[in-house]
Amino acid sequence: MPRILLALLGFLVAATSQAAAAPNWVVAWTGSTQGPYPIGNATAQPELKFAFPAPEKGATDQTFRLIVHPDIWGKEARIRLSNAFGTQPVTFAGAHVGLQLSGAAVLRGSNAAIKFGGKDSVTVAPGASVLSDPVALSFVKDPNDTMLAGRKLAVSFHVVGGSGPMTWHAKALQTSYIGASGANHAAEDAETAFPFSTTSWYFLDAVVMAAPAGTKAIVAFGDSITDGTASTINGDDRWPDVFGRRIHAAHGNKYAVVNQGIGGNQVVGPASYTPEKPISGGPSAISRLDRDIVSLPGVAAVVWLEGINDFGTASASAEAVMQGYRDGVAHLRAKIPGVKIYIATLTTALGSTPTHGTPEVDAKRKTVNAWFRSEKIFDGVADFDAATLDATTGKLRPDYVPGSSVGGPGDGLHPNRAGYAAMGRAVDTKWFGGK
Repeated sequence: MPRILLALLGFLVAATSQAAAAPNWVVAWTGSTQGPYPIGNATAQPELKFAFPAPEKGATDQTFRLIVHPDIWGKEARIRLSNAFGTQPVTFAGAHVGLQLSGAAVLRGSNAAIKFGGKDSVTVAPGASVLSDPVALSFVKDPNDTMLAGRKLAVSFHVVGGSGPMTWHAKALQTSYIGASGANHAAEDAETAFPFSTTSWYFLDAVVMAAPAGTKAIVAFGDSITDGTASTINGDDRWPDVFGRRIHAAHGNKYAVVNQGIGGNQVVGPASYTPEKPISGGPSAISRLDRDIVSLPGVAAVVWLEGINDFGTASASAEAVMQGYRDGVAHLRAKIPGVKIYIATLTTALGSTPTHGTPEVDAKRKTVNAWFRSEKIFDGVADFDAATLDATTGKLRPDYVPGSSVGGPGDGLHPNRAGYAAMGRAVDTKWFGGK
């Protein structure tokens, strides 16, 4: 055989081998960064004045141990740290990932060091983010091991010096932990160095896993009803969680479902958002499409629920929200060829808060829902309205109103755990394959 042909065959074999070995990176967890701490709508937040005496100064030589729930596992992982709403560079050092044992404790032997460009520390400029190098997860022998289902990852890192305003996600509905100012404790397994607790996430906005070829991600995108307000703390009972469990029951680990909801978020408002002039609901959905969907690896579909805050908070018109959806769908289809976009009907807020519970808001909601059901730009409709509506009153079903997270009567706007379960069951798993 001619030498040139042998050389060509050798090159093709090597290239094929390299392609086969290249990881299929898929986003497995997200927590949309929404603004600078403490702007936002946290739920059941402990007192943080001892952890952060001056919010504008942020963290000072402190170690964070953030607890997150990856929807799929892989033998390798990467993390993304964000300084999106900072006003000065932030240096992170000694980052680790390990399997949560309980509370702030990490399973012994599972805590692995993470590097950034081969280095132990990285400085992130204001407005920027950084993706880590891959790190092997020694405790993941088989990503499909059912014993990993529901387990949580502890992501630890140390802020060197002062951070200034901290980029965060307010409503984690998950307990995480913060160390006092001083040494770096990220490599430690014990919980001793983490005296402060929080129900928010800071700086971390994505975890990515190496997954088998063909694995994809579904992004649940929206406002507080996607973020999980009135659901349970540490219970993973938001509607995307329920839907994710159904997806895994139907399709195994072929898909990861991640949550990009922000409490108070709007489709088209506010017109501008800066660290100096933030609002509690974060930047508009339209302005965060690239960061919160397009930039994530492996995204194949989006389920979008949003609009009630445009009507209740900002008094926007139904036409403005519908045009926002047209623009958003066009942008996503241009940036992610082949992406599937499913719309969810807006649940009722009638009789709830003074801003959201009026007949005028309900009329706009019904107009938009009718458009959702007839508009051809979407690939399908999840009818959350039908799943939660009390048809006799026009309000949420009474058994879906009482709050779950901290008890009490609920607000009539946010469904409770039972209501979110009904919503999670209203998304058709057949959209993603099967019969």
